[in-house]
Amino acid sequence: MATNTSSATTHTTAAQDAWTAYQGLRAQLTGRINRELARSTGLSEPDYEVLLALTEAKQQTLRSLELRCGLDWEKSRLSHQLRRMEERGLLSRDNCATDSRSVDIRLTDAGKTAFAAARLCHEAAVERYFASALSEEQLASFAAASTAILARLDQPVHGAH
Repeated sequence: MATNTSSATTHTTAAQDAWTAYQGLRAQLTGRINRELARSTGLSEPDYEVLLALTEAKQQTLRSLELRCGLDWEKSRLSHQLRRMEERGLLSRDNCATDSRSVDIRLTDAGKTAFAAARLCHEAAVERYFASALSEEQLASFAAASTAILARLDQPVHGAH
């Protein structure tokens, strides 16, 4: 019995150490990239996420629900973000022709231009702070671990409240 307890404790300690390291990494990396984007392009990381989603969408347009689900954001967060971006001319919001309850979010020419500059800055920062810090083997392990966690998050949670 002592072996099982010891093994569980070791795994719990390893998991806690990994989680703590991840939390520190996430906070610092996101903060660093966000500051560089803002300084270089005037865009925030959330701006970049919205513009990326629109850039990759068919006809560079998404319904608001598709965008919200794709980003995994709360409705109010997306609404405020879109309002600020629309005021800056990065996107437009139009009534959906096929669904009166929905809004189509479109990338504008100004949004395309801003995203092109931001993409270069973002890719350089990811290379500098993330990719170049790891070996090819570490990158593959990191990708595999991330994929496993994402797959777990896609599974239904039973008994959770």
